[in-house]
Amino acid sequence: MFNMMDMFGKVKEFQSRMQEAQQSLHGISETGESGAGLVRATVNGLKQVVKLDIDSDLIKPDDKEMLQDLIVAAVNKAMENIEPKIKEHLRKSTEGLMPNIPGFDLGSMM
Repeated sequence: MFNMMDMFGKVKEFQSRMQEAQQSLHGISETGESGAGLVRATVNGLKQVVKLDIDSDLIKPDDKEMLQDLIVAAVNKAMENIEPKIKEHLRKSTEGLMPNIPGFDLGSMM
């Protein structure tokens, strides 16, 4: 028999664990690079840029536009790379709390 109080307890526990997991996302990081590694951007699980490395050979006034493009590309790559890590971190943090309901995708909540 389906026990509604048990289900509400699970939902509350899920919400609590999800909140804790989201708060700990700053500890996850991923780096993206562009220009064959000349520019590297590191982002955390909160999708904040935490580090930017630029090879000194690129720092020339004449190459400003190219450097800007490489920075954007490295940051975008790091953001792309961190997404699976965020989902995996949140999935592990809430594992076993909610029943496996066909068609109910918790991934959309993350």
